[in-house]
Order: sequence, then structure tokens, then C-alpha cells
Amino acid sequence: MKKENRSNDKQSGKTKKVISKIKHKSRLVLMNDDTFEEQFSLILSPLNVFAWGGLFLILFTTFIILTISFTPLREFIPGYSDLKTKRIATSTAQRVDSLEHALNNNIKYLDNLKVILSGGVVMRDSSSINTAMSSSDQLQTVVSPEDSVLRNEVEQEERFNLSFSSGNGEDDGLRNILFFAPLEGVLSSKFDPTIRHYGVDIVSAEFDAPIKAVLEGTVTLATWTSDEGHVIYVQHKYNLISVYKHNSMLLKKVGEKVRAGEAIAIVGSSGELSTGPHLHIELWHNGNAINPSDYIIF
Repeated sequence: MKKENRSNDKQSGKTKKVISKIKHKSRLVLMNDDTFEEQFSLILSPLNVFAWGGLFLILFTTFIILTISFTPLREFIPGYSDLKTKRIATSTAQRVDSLEHALNNNIKYLDNLKVILSGGVVMRDSSSINTAMSSSDQLQTVVSPEDSVLRNEVEQEERFNLSFSSGNGEDDGLRNILFFAPLEGVLSSKFDPTIRHYGVDIVSAEFDAPIKAVLEGTVTLATWTSDEGHVIYVQHKYNLISVYKHNSMLLKKVGEKVRAGEAIAIVGSSGELSTGPHLHIELWHNGNAINPSDYIIF
């Protein structure tokens, strides 16, 4: 017990010494070096120094933070951007994006122009084709009774003095002419005038395949009808007319000159009489429907 009391007394004695040192006061005196006259004096203790120093540090830190936060000095801090700078950066990014988009459009335009000048066909996006076909389908549903009656009357009349040739080549003189295949595909329906099918149907493996003119000529009709969809007629030499029906879109207008093998339309399934994407092509010579399979290798 005596040893424990002695140790406790030692610890309490050390604590009292530390407290007395902290509270021990000292005088800070400023004197004139010539006259040794006291100019200023200040009584300090370690405790006062720590307290006033901590308070000064807190106030100084607070002052620096407020100064940086609410003055233009914050703009000099790396990584900090004010509202105006952010707006300028956003506006610049939008302009750069717009310029990039316009540049891409110009590049596509130049590429398409090169294709057109070289005699090729500019393929459009399938989305635009689908849009064109959907708009055609919407138009197809709007059929007035007067239109149906007129259509029936026209069908009863002889169009182009309707008659057909057996295709033996003895009276048409077209055997020596080289016809371009308008579409690469499979022959799905043959020429049969007895059921008023005055052409052949070609099914293509590609949905957006281009349809090409069989010979050079001039576009005489480029329109849309409820039965046949997008239709284009081309007048050729030798009093020959080629007809292309059920297209998804037309690439030529009336009066335009076309070369043999030049794209004039895109295959599709427009019109009420169409049962799927295909090309219905007809050949008319001297007002007579002739079998395209006798002259064109599909």
C-alpha cells in the first residue's frame, strides 16, 4: 500500500509540475537599444500562446476560404471552373458537334456525287425506305368508291391497244438487241396474258436492291397508284416501252434520260396488288405486250 501511495504521489507531482509550467507566466519586453527604456511589455504563458495561436489559425483559415470562395481568386485554382466558363465550354462542344455532323454530311454528299457521276446508284438507308413504304401503305388505305369504279372502267379498256405477242421474234425485230437484266433474282411469276399478267415477277435476295433500266431511253411516267404502287415507264428506241412496278421508291423523274443498266428505282412491295418485295416488269412493243423472258436473262 505504501508503494502504491508513493507512485500516486509521484504521478500527481508530475502533473502539477506540467500544469505549473503551462501556467507559468513570462514577460516579453521590448526595449530601446540606446536608452534601454522599456517600450512594450507583454505577459505570456504557454497556455495563452497555444490558445491565441489556435484562435488566430482558425480565423486565418476561415478568412482564406471565404476570400477564395467569394472572390475572383477562385478562378486561379487548378481544376476550378465558374458558371460562365462552363457555359462557354458547353456551347463550344455543341458547335463542334454540329460542325462534325455537317462535315460528315458533306463527305457523304461528295461520296454520293462520285457514285452518281460514275453511273452507280446511291443506296439510301433502310429506315427511309421503310418510311416511304409505310407512307405508301397509308395512302393505299384511302380508296374512294369513285376511284374503284374508275379503276374498273380503265381495266376494261384496252391500254396501249392491248394485245400480246407470242414472243417468237418473227415480227418484233428485238432479238439482236442486248437487254440489261433490271434485277438479279428469281423468276416467281411468268408472263401470262390470259390472266392479265402482262409481265414477269422477279424476287430479289436483297430488300433494297436497285432496279436498272433494260435499255437507254427517257422516263415518260414516274408516279404512284393504289394498285401498282411506285411505277416508272421508260420509252426506248424501236417503239419499245419498259414498265417497272411495285417499287419502294423512284430514283428518276419524268423527262430524265437514262442509260442502259442505270438505276432508276429501288425494289419494294408497294401497291395493293403486291404480295411481297419484288419487281414486276413489262415490255410493250408497238402497243403489244411481249414476254420479257424471251429477251432478258434474269
